[in-house]
Amino acid sequence: MRPKGKGFVQDIAMQRIWRLFELAEKVFEKHPERPKRYVEIARKISTRNNVTIPAELKRRFCKKCGAYWKEGVNLEVLREGELAVLKCGECGAVRRASGKGKKS
Repeated sequence: MRPKGKGFVQDIAMQRIWRLFELAEKVFEKHPERPKRYVEIARKISTRNNVTIPAELKRRFCKKCGAYWKEGVNLEVLREGELAVLKCGECGAVRRASGKGKKS
């Protein structure tokens, strides 16, 4: 018999979110349209299962257009003291993040 409950479902949801971001990283070069769809699916899973996307994954996509970011390809990172300014190359959205975390 398999375990049931909210924690079990949330654990599976988190595993799927991580897997989708791994796939997005893997196929970015060959199929540039797929990572955007993977991010969209991960965000839906997060919303439906009340799971927070981890901070290290949040810095890998644009919150406005949903594009998966690759530095130098569709992401521009500027430093303003302690802040990192992340500029999306697809929609032009700007996001400020603390510079203490890992680079995207």
